[in-house]
Amino acid sequence: MAERLGATCTEEVDLSVTHVISTDVGTKKSRWAVKRKKFLVEPGWLEATNYLWQKQAEDKFPVLDDREKPMLIVFVDFSSVGISSMNSDDEGYKVARAQTPLSSIAQAFEEISDLIQRGNDGQVLVDLHLKPFCEACSLVSVLFGCLGMAFKFAEMEYTAKLRDLLEASKNFDTLSSVVDYDLKNKTVKSPGSHTRNLRRVRQGLDLIKELFQNFLSPENLTLKTAATTAYQQVCAPYHTWAVRTAASAGMCTLPTREQLLVNLNETDKSADKEMRRYIKASHDVIKIIDNLYISRGITLDW
Repeated sequence: MAERLGATCTEEVDLSVTHVISTDVGTKKSRWAVKRKKFLVEPGWLEATNYLWQKQAEDKFPVLDDREKPMLIVFVDFSSVGISSMNSDDEGYKVARAQTPLSSIAQAFEEISDLIQRGNDGQVLVDLHLKPFCEACSLVSVLFGCLGMAFKFAEMEYTAKLRDLLEASKNFDTLSSVVDYDLKNKTVKSPGSHTRNLRRVRQGLDLIKELFQNFLSPENLTLKTAATTAYQQVCAPYHTWAVRTAASAGMCTLPTREQLLVNLNETDKSADKEMRRYIKASHDVIKIIDNLYISRGITLDW
């Protein structure tokens, strides 16, 4: 059922996973979802999505713990997961609002950007570690989900490439070591190579950056126009006619600007702030990836 709706199913959990479907909060994978702030939902969420042919709000389908103490409370909505594990009799018991997807993403990329800036200030050549980079990039997949079926093609490609890089982090420590390996083996542009997948993940980051820039433009563009322009600039030159046609048709299913803010659990003001944080920080990350290619004589027109 999930695959028919466009999901990619797996029995193993990693950072590319966005949802865990379970009936028991005590399982290893359920606890992993809570710890990693992934969506933890009961099977009825998938059934309702299939029946109504529209993604349902995750907070309507929480996985409940029927034990009285300690109570695990999972606060989820369409765009964020907040977790609190406490006894309601404890002193100072209160519910805290979780970070939104936008603020989590902005913070993760600002941390990477700070490392880059400190290296630049010290005139040190910065080489990003692969695993932390993948962990930050995994947060972006939630944004593709908030954009609905229109960006399903981008989400599926992005998560697949990211999953490969995350697996590669077991053998490669840095981004440069991945590229150097493919250079040595003459597999830089080969389908499925880590370097090619890194290039596609970089495009995913750039796609979201351009979408945010268009969204915040003074012209107050519709989300459809903002997304279409971003896609045409970042991805369309590298996609086949069939993919471009499907993407164009899917743009009609995008939510409104207002609905996107609801999906992201943001206001106009907070979205403006968090999007600008991501735009600035991701620019540094994208630039260092591009320089990684250029410095090795690898063009960017692919």
